[in-house]
Amino acid sequence: MAIDYIIEYDCEPKQVLTAAGILERLKERERAEEVIGWFRSAGDNRPLDQMGFEFSQSTPGESGEKQLIVVQDLLDHAAVLDEHAEHCRHCPANRTGSPYGCIGFINYPITALAETWLLERLPVPDEPLVWLLLKQGIQTLGYDGSSVKALRAADSGDEANQRTYFELPNPPQRRLGELRVSSDQVLEMIFGVGDLIIPNHAGILLLFVHAIQRDLEAEVIQDISSFDAAIRETISFYMSLPSEYDPCIREFIAFFHALYTAWKLNAPLFVDA
Repeated sequence: MAIDYIIEYDCEPKQVLTAAGILERLKERERAEEVIGWFRSAGDNRPLDQMGFEFSQSTPGESGEKQLIVVQDLLDHAAVLDEHAEHCRHCPANRTGSPYGCIGFINYPITALAETWLLERLPVPDEPLVWLLLKQGIQTLGYDGSSVKALRAADSGDEANQRTYFELPNPPQRRLGELRVSSDQVLEMIFGVGDLIIPNHAGILLLFVHAIQRDLEAEVIQDISSFDAAIRETISFYMSLPSEYDPCIREFIAFFHALYTAWKLNAPLFVDA
């Protein structure tokens, strides 16, 4: 299970296959390759059309029905991706340089390290304008973290290795001057605004998590949420991997780079959390 995201930049593959169809096929191919690796490492050399596995897709509070999936069927369904991959070569939304580089995933469970890392990137009162924007956003828009709390509460098991969505049963918190913020509130700001993160909200999020530089003139910060191509051309992506990181942090950095790319293109980012 994962948080899926796609830069909603119009292209020929999306017109033919749809964004949802591309995402489905990419996940099918990835799943098939993982299963092939498991079987081959165990010495199982059966043909792919004789290799199957059980799969169920669950939602919070509800277990999905198990289905028998044949590996070759997944690969056959995903093969159409190769027919359209050439269009990705020069696409400005292709942030990775690989086919369908406008798409990515943050795998569950979200780790304790990743939640703490997100909190540590928030502005403090010493950065008064961005800090005030964060404070006003939380208070005005009512980001109390309730939507994420519900997901955390729906998690199964009490031990970290049994939990589906979060390693931690309770969200970490950080005090930012007079403002106390939990990771549930931060995640709600990012993923709780609907299926699409529109560019003006994306710009503010990039500021909050320090994915773009914050030592900007006040008028530039105020214009971040508007579409000013000249301003966006001068602002670079600011995140890099910390010296100690886990895969979940790496996936969050990739997500914010996709959000930055969408913001630069004035395109929304579709998110399925």
